[in-house]
Amino acid sequence: MTARIERVVTSGVVEIDDAEHKVENNTWIVGDDEEVIVVDPARDADKILEKVGEREVLAVICTHGLPDHVGAAIEVAARDEAVIALHPKDKRLWRQTWEETWPDIEMEDEGLFAVADVELEVLTTPGITQGGVSLYCEALGAVFTGKSLQADGPGRLGGEYPALADQLTAIGERLFTLPHGTRVLPAHGEESTIGDLEPQFDAWLSGSLTGGDEQHRESPLVDGTGASGITLKLDDE
Repeated sequence: MTARIERVVTSGVVEIDDAEHKVENNTWIVGDDEEVIVVDPARDADKILEKVGEREVLAVICTHGLPDHVGAAIEVAARDEAVIALHPKDKRLWRQTWEETWPDIEMEDEGLFAVADVELEVLTTPGITQGGVSLYCEALGAVFTGKSLQADGPGRLGGEYPALADQLTAIGERLFTLPHGTRVLPAHGEESTIGDLEPQFDAWLSGSLTGGDEQHRESPLVDGTGASGITLKLDDE
């Protein structure tokens, strides 16, 4: 096997409901010495393409339609005329960043993307957004989880869980059924493994994430998110 996984980290500010949140984003590059797929191109296309080098970008895959997951998608894809993939339920979010374009591919559950000598399988993991997905690469023993699951537990949006019940259902049914040694590679922070995180699941279900407040959730918008006015400042800080 020649395929490998590489990480590019960028930082910047996401503005949600007039509050600024400084974040670091992981962009993941999967492939070999000839071709790659780019997952979650956050905000700095030059930095991402520098890591890609002369390799051909086959596809750009966005696990969510949020600005800090798609901010460099157009520029990264344009260099090699690569396709951009997004779940159709996140297309409205995409248009908050790219008002005059649409993604090329509408991802579906269990869809496959091939690169080098491996495949990435699409797992729908809604909760943060209705169209959130994770990408499982069995051959490399890794799952790219976007904001759905991070090393410290289920991800949040602006400090909130937009649809926690949906998010926990997706984590339990789609992610915690993967082998325990599977690397969890999120859009933010460091990696973990399924085996490290799965033992905490019962506590999450019991309310540890919200202090036992089962009603703790934002009223979702029509696009499935619980926060409005999401904007991304693209300049690195």
